[in-house]
Amino acid sequence: MGTVVSIELADDLPESRLRSLIADTCAWLHEVDARFSTYKDDSEVCRFRRGEIRLEDCSADMRLVLDRCADLWRETGGYFDAHAGGQLDPSGYVKGWSVEVASERLAAAGSQRHFISAGGDIRMRGSGPGGRPWRVGVRHPWEADKLAWVLTVTDGAVATSGTYERGAHVWNPVTGVPASGLRSVTVVGPDLAVADAYATAALAMGEPGLSWLAKLTGEGYESAAVTDDGRAFTSPGLPVAG
Repeated sequence: MGTVVSIELADDLPESRLRSLIADTCAWLHEVDARFSTYKDDSEVCRFRRGEIRLEDCSADMRLVLDRCADLWRETGGYFDAHAGGQLDPSGYVKGWSVEVASERLAAAGSQRHFISAGGDIRMRGSGPGGRPWRVGVRHPWEADKLAWVLTVTDGAVATSGTYERGAHVWNPVTGVPASGLRSVTVVGPDLAVADAYATAALAMGEPGLSWLAKLTGEGYESAAVTDDGRAFTSPGLPVAG
């Protein structure tokens, strides 16, 4: 998926079991990468967008991802668009979804306390080491060695989308030009796949995304954002460390 993934298990389990759980998680993430990579010519997503396979012949995971991308396109008024770059690229949903599923698989296999981070998308379950909440630092959008916020999360997800590392890689599908107005958007909520998509959509909206983010609190999603000119905004329930 073109990013580094880190996994921490805080469960009181034998080391051999912990290693097995991590190996299974890595195998799942590699499976997702092989299927959804837009850089591998033989991936399922590349074969589908070249017309070599029909939708009805795609895997269940591919059909689920495409359905969910369509749902999110409607939910965000078109600002989360898997076709924004001109051809199908569901990566904006797949990364968060794959980590969310990885967390579900770990829980089903006996890990109730874990932390998975994949390039700014983080899923935490249960408490961290010592029984304390997990702490998540949100990078300062201009100074890489500083943090804008430190969040405390027990069960939940944190997704951040910004322009400070990869430049203008998010497009505004309405105007057809790179998104501008917001430098960084962080969304905290119960589902990482959704949080990731919401952060991407808000970034694509630009400053109007601030009012859109404020409406998500009723769904259990809190947010923080920094504008291109350095103003910072947070929703009332953002779990900022004291």
